[in-house]
Amino acid sequence: MQAAKQQYRAQILQKKKKKMPLPHAVLITYPTAGQLNPMLQLAQLLHSQGFYITFVNTEFGYRQLLRGNASLDALFGRFNRSSFRFVSIPDGICESDLQGPGYLLNVWFSIVRNCPAALHELLLELNSSPDVPRLTCIITNFLVTFPRDVADRLGVPELVFWTTSACGLMASLHVRELVRRGYVPLKDESCLTNGYLDTAIDWIPGMKDIRLRDISSFIRTTDRDDFYLKEEMEEADYALKSQGLILNTFEGMEGEVLDALRGFFPRIYALGAIGSLIDQISGSAATTTPMRLGSWDEEEEEDRRCAEWLEAQQRGSVVYVSFGSITTLTRDELAEFAWGLAESGRPFLWVVRPGLVEGGIEALPGGLVEETKGRSLLVKWCHQGKVLSHPAIGVFLTHGGWNSMMESVARGVPMICWPGFADQYTNCRYACKHWGFGMEIEEEVRRGQVTEVVREALEGEKGEEMRKKAMEWKEKARRAAAEDGTSFTDLARLANDLTQLTTNTGIKQTKHTPS
Repeated sequence: MQAAKQQYRAQILQKKKKKMPLPHAVLITYPTAGQLNPMLQLAQLLHSQGFYITFVNTEFGYRQLLRGNASLDALFGRFNRSSFRFVSIPDGICESDLQGPGYLLNVWFSIVRNCPAALHELLLELNSSPDVPRLTCIITNFLVTFPRDVADRLGVPELVFWTTSACGLMASLHVRELVRRGYVPLKDESCLTNGYLDTAIDWIPGMKDIRLRDISSFIRTTDRDDFYLKEEMEEADYALKSQGLILNTFEGMEGEVLDALRGFFPRIYALGAIGSLIDQISGSAATTTPMRLGSWDEEEEEDRRCAEWLEAQQRGSVVYVSFGSITTLTRDELAEFAWGLAESGRPFLWVVRPGLVEGGIEALPGGLVEETKGRSLLVKWCHQGKVLSHPAIGVFLTHGGWNSMMESVARGVPMICWPGFADQYTNCRYACKHWGFGMEIEEEVRRGQVTEVVREALEGEKGEEMRKKAMEWKEKARRAAAEDGTSFTDLARLANDLTQLTTNTGIKQTKHTPS
């Protein structure tokens, strides 16, 4: 692998000397923070390997990108402007689409209606433009399932970046089989509470000790035509027809399921933890700024407040609380978490982002701030990578989304998981049962359990075991991202494979054997 990597770098250097066209990757992302951030990181990795990058966003996502980086110039500071450009396509999303609990569906339908034709036109234009290298490949986010026909028309291979865990993907691949075998849809609503979800599912390749409740939340429906259930199956089918699969995971963490996935995909590239890989290549930590949700000045101030507050806390004493970019809580759930944290007596930093709960940060119960004065900090945004890297953080209370989980793994921080959407149940099961660095809070959250779990995670025997496991996984993630680690070599292999592409030959049909 080392020889292949050196040969690839020599080829790129030679092309630059001869002023040969660079390989050109077009990356197409779904416009939510949980999808946009890892796609930006993938773009950064490919750019570091000598690729010309065209990063395609929808207009909605592009506005978020600009808002979160103060200006396009600020964002471009991380990239070579002559070989990395951002473009946007119309999506028809307006502010009214983003209001209320159904906003995710509004965004989805607007994109499906408005983006395909514009994307096709853009790709055709890019491939014939004298100002950019001809397209080498198209890489799509797994939620964007409409570029394939134009990729086929251009003769350009299409790869899929699946941003869940490998286990989450494997579970998604078998949702259709769950339907065929009669597990799904549920017979009636009582199946959610009568123990039916504890049914063992022991036939999914590479996955052990899995119950029905550990599969995607989208199977928890009584409607065979449920939108999310159907999309889960269609997205998995779409990925299966791609010419390559990219994952934010690493061999040492999900090797068994990755081996099983190789029976479904012609080639797999495991680049996780993707943030650690960027740090390794760039030589510095926290090189990628996550998507922001408010104004630049406001969130710079939040970032400063977090840093100052954490400096005043004891090592390993703080509960960091964040439920990601799309999770929503009821006011009752918010109150249970708030008073559970307060009654634990431990310091906590809580990200109460706009949209987490109706009323925002003002919805927190009266008296909470006074009750926890001096040991709590409530913010609307923080740089999660920086916070998790701080030695004061003792545990991460999270929804269990895969981006957050990989950030936590890379920094050796144990987790308290409260899953509620999509693959979060799968991630939680593996964190608690198989990887050993997690504890779970029950779906119907109660303040007493929150208090108990927080205290155990920070001071109990279980917490000590979790911290030990978390540090072991941190070291495994570091080794994977290091030169000659599995993720580093997979990146070199991905870059090498992509540069060998032509419109006629496609990717070489080779299997990868883990080192």
